[in-house]
Amino acid sequence: MKIRVIEEKDNVQVEQLIRTCLIEFGADKEGTAWSDPYLGDFYRVYQAEHACYWVAEEDGLIVAGCGIGPIKEHPDVCELQKMYALQGARGSGIAKNLLDIALTFAQTHYHSCYLETLDNMHAANRFYLKNGFKRLDQPLLDTGHFSCDAWYLKTFS
Repeated sequence: MKIRVIEEKDNVQVEQLIRTCLIEFGADKEGTAWSDPYLGDFYRVYQAEHACYWVAEEDGLIVAGCGIGPIKEHPDVCELQKMYALQGARGSGIAKNLLDIALTFAQTHYHSCYLETLDNMHAANRFYLKNGFKRLDQPLLDTGHFSCDAWYLKTFS
């Protein structure tokens, strides 16, 4: 499996990856990534300063991805964004590899990293806690993802 920075040709596959995972967890609704207007244009979106999106590719198929993006209201905090893996890629270690790459990048530009997810994504919630994120009682800001009900922050030392 190969991890690399997103390319323009990946936009369709990344959108399919995310929509497939959202459907699996009943998150194909307003207030989640499902309704993000730029979901099919990540290559362009992640050209922003101090932002990047990585994909994990196996035999030409994108099986996982995640991004780091800035938070305008909190310039020293980034957001771990759109971290998803197809069911067949889970448990392979690819999510940990992606997270390590993303957080290494994030530490060079930010003081801490925020993320939002759904409480019913049990394995994801355990994964974030295991990797040093602390659960918050409320969202850090209004990202438009009002259906998300689990929020985390990891501060870099």
